[in-house]
Amino acid sequence: MNAIKWGILATGGIAATFTEDLKRLLDAEVVAVGSRSEKSARDFADRHGIPRAHGSWAELAADPEVDIVYVANTQNAHYDAVRTCLEGGKAVLCEKAFTLNRAEAAKLVDLARERGLFLMEAMWTRCIPAIRKIMELVEEGAVGPVSTVHADFAFSVSVPPDHRLRNPALGGGALLDVGVYPISFAHMVLGAPAGVRSWARLTPEGVDENTGVLLGYDSGAVALLSCGIATDSPVTASISGPLGRIELPHMFFRPDTFTLYRTDSEPETFYVPFEGKGMLHEATEAMRCLREGLLESPLMPWQATLDVMGVMDEVRSQVGVRFPGE
Repeated sequence: MNAIKWGILATGGIAATFTEDLKRLLDAEVVAVGSRSEKSARDFADRHGIPRAHGSWAELAADPEVDIVYVANTQNAHYDAVRTCLEGGKAVLCEKAFTLNRAEAAKLVDLARERGLFLMEAMWTRCIPAIRKIMELVEEGAVGPVSTVHADFAFSVSVPPDHRLRNPALGGGALLDVGVYPISFAHMVLGAPAGVRSWARLTPEGVDENTGVLLGYDSGAVALLSCGIATDSPVTASISGPLGRIELPHMFFRPDTFTLYRTDSEPETFYVPFEGKGMLHEATEAMRCLREGLLESPLMPWQATLDVMGVMDEVRSQVGVRFPGE
């Protein structure tokens, strides 16, 4: 099988982790890296054994050897980076949060559809083997019709106002950085909500640092979600129904184990390991889609990205977070 050739856009920690995970795949090859800084690109290429370094996104997008680009810069720059790659004829796997808002995401989806190019949000959670097993159990009715989803993701960090987590110009705040995980998890299980209610404490810079979200569904199901950058939380999740519940442990977004509790039997713990750091599974899915000629992944379809971005837009509207230019 011919290797899929990857370009890496950005040179930070997430880009490094993804690149190292790609090296574990025999059918993948990292052939280029691109950054706004030629020195940064060259340094990254030297560290990771990548043959070509480009000093601009456009140069990376124009590289004839690249089949697909992994976009890993800050979320405020995702729209411009993905657009540049799509206009250069490249398939794209873009980190979450996919963009700053739904309107930007919709424009990129429309462009991918117009150009006939594969585009996928890099929500690795949906590709992790244990999560896929959980969804099999849910779809088989292991807990009955889902009535409640709980999920939280928060950590306590002290950073200056210009840090990406606190800077509105960089899409800062808990919601887009880590709140996207609980919201996407709930969407994976229950789909798009009928209603959204939220509350948050904002930083002096005007981004959310402690946020709660309640999603309501036409079925009567609810999702209770929280996120934060100023508190330490369990970072766990659960899926409940009339026949039982599934509990995911700490770091629910990348589990290798979970427990099914049934009302009429003993708990059953499943161990479903992931490979590498876990990021290679989304790469594997993207490459499968490319080889099959798909424009979107059934594990992370465009509509799911748009729905999640729409929920986050509504949460920000309710709590009073606006990004520059909106």
